[in-house]
Amino acid sequence: MDVFGIQGGIMLAVFFVLLAVKIYAFVSSLTFSAESYEAAGKLTKPAWTIILGLGVVLQLLFSGGLFILSLAFTIAAFVYLADVRPALAGLTRR
Repeated sequence: MDVFGIQGGIMLAVFFVLLAVKIYAFVSSLTFSAESYEAAGKLTKPAWTIILGLGVVLQLLFSGGLFILSLAFTIAAFVYLADVRPALAGLTRR
């Protein structure tokens, strides 16, 4: 196996992992109510679902191009999972 085959396999694995993260964040954003977002002091539910949904669509349609936009949406998904989701989950546990 050559170096390019290994690199291609790694890039494909990274693509699917990041796609799974974005899909998980998008589905998670749909499970909380709009009132939860307001109570947590975060962006609104429509804003987060649009941001995360666009990230999923962008990665599916333009997997090879638009790297900067894909990176921005990946960061948005990680911000949602690290900051917003725990705040929303904390509200429902109380």
